[in-house]
Amino acid sequence: MTHDNTPAVPHLGDIPDEDLDQALDLVYLAFHLTPADKTHAYYRQLLRDGTRIGARDGGRLAGVAGAHRLTLSVPGGQLPCAALDFVSVAPTHRRRGVLTSMIGELWRRCAADGQPLACLWASESAIYGRYGFAAATETCRVEIDSSRPLALRIAPDRRPLRLLDPAEAPALLAARYDASLAHRAGRFTRDEAWWREHVLDLDGARGGADRGGLGPVRVVALGADGETPGGYAVYRTRPANDGGPGAVAVAELEAESAPAAAALWSYLAAIDLTSTVRIGARPADDPLLYLAADRDQVRVTGQGPCMWLRLVDVRAALCARSWAAPAALVLDLRDGELPANAGRFRLTATPAGATWEPTAEDPDLSLDVRELSAVYLGGTPLRRFAHAGLVTEHTPGAVRRLDAALETDWLPFTADHD
Repeated sequence: MTHDNTPAVPHLGDIPDEDLDQALDLVYLAFHLTPADKTHAYYRQLLRDGTRIGARDGGRLAGVAGAHRLTLSVPGGQLPCAALDFVSVAPTHRRRGVLTSMIGELWRRCAADGQPLACLWASESAIYGRYGFAAATETCRVEIDSSRPLALRIAPDRRPLRLLDPAEAPALLAARYDASLAHRAGRFTRDEAWWREHVLDLDGARGGADRGGLGPVRVVALGADGETPGGYAVYRTRPANDGGPGAVAVAELEAESAPAAAALWSYLAAIDLTSTVRIGARPADDPLLYLAADRDQVRVTGQGPCMWLRLVDVRAALCARSWAAPAALVLDLRDGELPANAGRFRLTATPAGATWEPTAEDPDLSLDVRELSAVYLGGTPLRRFAHAGLVTEHTPGAVRRLDAALETDWLPFTADHD
């Protein structure tokens, strides 16, 4: 007689409100966190408001996975998206299938809730590729030497600049931000609570004024009182001290045009008693990089993947986005996690829409859902994966035809990380 000593996978289920603190204790253990009371309350509300999946062993949580119910801008529209967060497994339960089980439960809930997309920010990118996630947006870190006037190649917008009360900013800035969703994929829609808690951190739960020695949040808008701003910037400042010169830290900048952006960057670079402007996340095609007359003054200090995306329902995702050029291709798609996505399908895309239907025809392309997820928002050409041997082109020119159809005028960009 033999005995199977393989540990059983913990039981999956919802996390009730009374176990939220226990769930967060596991998150803090996994990520080595010791948050202040106000930050703990912030995390608790975040977890409470979203999807909560727990893996239990003997009544105790051994795994936690949360997901925010968000709406993501995609080329030509918006789609519901499950944004994973708080994903943690107890160190005593590693390599027992806990994470795989929780991800499987997430797929079931996405289907039930009508969410064709899922996304996350990967603390360990090697983990999530095997579940079909891929980096779909990139950001760059930018630094401006503001010890001298910012040299630009165009004239800034001449409308007045005004400082806003941050508490009043959500109502005044929402229209400008919402306009950006139509031309940049990868962005989340926002309600007032998201503005107040996540963007502006008005109650300081995310670190507030003491984060890195930075002062309180400031908001500057372009345009006269009573009109929709032509642009705005959210920023903080740090005075000169023993650790270095005074600096401006920009959290977000939106502008309706290049001259509007030039006016805001000029303002930020001219703030007294500072000599550096640091921007933690900007699009890889940010016009600032081309507006600058001296690229030694405006430097990209880092660039890398940001939001990871997963097509949970491939047909719904492909049929919901817009297409830049017609394409009729047969794709042989692999998906080891979600069998309904796998198989041979004919994609017929036109600027008026797309269809995705099963077929027995010979494939033009063979690829994994991971690569299809990476190119979905238009940020990465499929040919890069073909050159790396991750996409097989059976019909010459098929890769370039799909690239032309997926192309967008602006690269996708994601700044929100919660």
